[in-house]
Amino acid sequence: MAEGKVAFELVSPERLLLSEEVDMVEVPGEEGDFGVLVRHAPLISTLRPGVIKVHDGGSVTQRIFVAGGFAEVTPQRCTVLAEEAVEVGEIDRAAAEQRLSDARDDLLDAKDEAQKATAERQIKVAEELVKAAG
Repeated sequence: MAEGKVAFELVSPERLLLSEEVDMVEVPGEEGDFGVLVRHAPLISTLRPGVIKVHDGGSVTQRIFVAGGFAEVTPQRCTVLAEEAVEVGEIDRAAAEQRLSDARDDLLDAKDEAQKATAERQIKVAEELVKAAG
């Protein structure tokens, strides 16, 4: 590993999306965003829907939307296990807006608390997806 770099891996249920050494990673933790640099204290966190920002060479080199998941941080590595992940530049805004509309309809049609909770979670994900699309 290069001095001053942190190994970053992003894994979705389908595949390994990213594995590289970077200067820093910003992660949307459930309790707030956090940055990971080399020699970070060990940490495990749940993720909220949001955008992971990968920093290298003094700038943000990648922005990746995640719908949620977990992050594990060690002094040398940050591993994110994402429920769903997509490069921000690949987000289809119209599809994201349709997803939000569908989730809102699902909330109106919810018959019990479990369906309501699922719909509310999907609304939150879709809202952040639309926001990430710009």
